[in-house]
Amino acid sequence: MYRIFCMSYENYISQYENGVGHDEYRYKIAKSIELLKNPDAYMQNKNANSMAYKKISDLIFYMQEHIEQFPKFKAFLWTLESRDMKGKYFGVVPEEELKEQAKLINLFLNLLYWKEKEHFKIHK
Repeated sequence: MYRIFCMSYENYISQYENGVGHDEYRYKIAKSIELLKNPDAYMQNKNANSMAYKKISDLIFYMQEHIEQFPKFKAFLWTLESRDMKGKYFGVVPEEELKEQAKLINLFLNLLYWKEKEHFKIHK
């Protein structure tokens, strides 16, 4: 499940390569969840108690609270927890933004942006 999320995230972000669309709302929503795909960066932000950590914590907490709306979150949250990524409510992200982030993650988990690695090129 975690691999699906990470690869789908990369596929989604690659649509905005070369700076095209970086001002678009959907791109900004996607970039705000990037920390989920990097457990080491997550831990660094957690140790620093950064705003990025607080925002991701709010999102994970929101996902936990809305599992009934997004059934695939249950398995995904388990994979996050196994990486010591846990939700905690800080209240720094507006609910509308959390909803949009959750919808995007749900699209990733439902394979909307899934492609096998050998069929696409990740741009960094």
